[in-house]
Amino acid sequence: MQTNLTVLFIGDIVGKIGRKAVSSSINKIKKEFGVDFTVINIENSADGFGLNKKTYTEIEPYADACTAGNHTWDRSEMVQDIDLMNKLVRPVNLPDGIPGSGYLITQKNDVKILIINALGRIFMNPVDNPFFAIKNLLKKDEFQDIKIKIVDFHAEATSEKEALGWFLDGKVSAVIGTHTHVQTADERILPQGTAYISDAGMTGCHDGVLGFEKEQALERLLTYMPNRLKVCKDNPKINGCIVKINKESGKAVSITRINRSCDI
Repeated sequence: MQTNLTVLFIGDIVGKIGRKAVSSSINKIKKEFGVDFTVINIENSADGFGLNKKTYTEIEPYADACTAGNHTWDRSEMVQDIDLMNKLVRPVNLPDGIPGSGYLITQKNDVKILIINALGRIFMNPVDNPFFAIKNLLKKDEFQDIKIKIVDFHAEATSEKEALGWFLDGKVSAVIGTHTHVQTADERILPQGTAYISDAGMTGCHDGVLGFEKEQALERLLTYMPNRLKVCKDNPKINGCIVKINKESGKAVSITRINRSCDI
């Protein structure tokens, strides 16, 4: 009997090139690592800014859960469409009454899995405290029999991300950082069994600036003039990680970074 659940987490998809990277390469990755469950952050899947029903529908067949972040509402239609996206988890630490859900309970291979998405506050727009929001959520009776719990912490500051990792060590199976689009090399298993990485990285063009054309990014920085950033297309890669989690204890066994070039 298989004792571990193998989870693939894919970092922020940026634009059409990121979506193509997933569709062209994800099945190979799943087969290589024996993936049982897949989480994909799609908050920048629509032309690099936000998401919509089209991009969700395109990615949904490859994912068991999709997470979002601070760009969740960049597209105005998301207010109406988010409740139609059954696998999407928006940040949990938003005010009461916001559409969508900050968590998802699902099941794979007879194992219940809880997915939580949260926003950081350092260098970000004001939101509720993510530490308290997650702590209070985990107290709910409906979660007490769920062993495997995965947190996508969409935050800017590595200090805040590391602090949340320590705060949730032993309480969740994995704390995986997103948002910066730059993969970090600090993956590890914390002492109480929680897998941690500050940022899973970005899925899309890696010969630009955070997935966008470098010329336009440089123009912004050199002239201070606003311009429309366009998603770049060169050197597509999938960034993310593989986390193996013991089904009985919910504790992580291993975490491995993924930085895979894609032939599109």
